[in-house]
Amino acid sequence: TEFCDMYGAYERLSPAWKNRIATLRAMHNLDFSRTRRHGEEPMTEAQRDAVPPVDHPIVRTHPDTGRKCLFLGDHAQYVVGMNYEDGRALIEELNALAIHADLTYEHRWTPGELLVWDNRCV
Repeated sequence: TEFCDMYGAYERLSPAWKNRIATLRAMHNLDFSRTRRHGEEPMTEAQRDAVPPVDHPIVRTHPDTGRKCLFLGDHAQYVVGMNYEDGRALIEELNALAIHADLTYEHRWTPGELLVWDNRCV
């Protein structure tokens, strides 16, 4: 299991980048990440209906800490209202920043372990 510090990723952005993405939203699509990103079989129509794509802000403010973080990952397919190719490029660039070695943690599980994380900022 891998985690990315999305606070850290956001904080590394220049003020110009932060301004550029402040109001953008990305469409998150489980079928996209399963097929394009992970090589799995496409979801059935019933599966797609059960978990339809949903848009989320690219930058979100954590409700408890008030800190801003990126909200992206493999499910983010495109940027709403942006040319598809340009939006994909933007998502890929931001994702590449988020997976920088010093912003990631890989947990190798052993029996009996319990790991707790805040999904709102990783």
